[in-house]
Amino acid sequence: MENAKLYVGNLDYAVEFGELKELFAAYGEVKFVKIIEGKGFGFVEMTNTADAEKAKNELNGTDFKGRKLRIDEARPQQDRGQRPPRQPREPREF
Repeated sequence: MENAKLYVGNLDYAVEFGELKELFAAYGEVKFVKIIEGKGFGFVEMTNTADAEKAKNELNGTDFKGRKLRIDEARPQQDRGQRPPRQPREPREF
């Protein structure tokens, strides 16, 4: 594992920040937790890669609040670049 940031998928939508932090704290010090609301996934960053690896191996596929967690190493965020400016629409006649 290259970094200590983990992707946590298949979360119940009702899972809260504190619950996820507490779950991962059993495997080491949690540095950062972010839940993407309404999407069913989030990210947890541990203070070191050894703790992240242990949490990943122990928690992946386990049941948490009725759902099987999917845990993997987080991929670096891709630069999407800047969007081109919107072009004004031509008025339409009906």
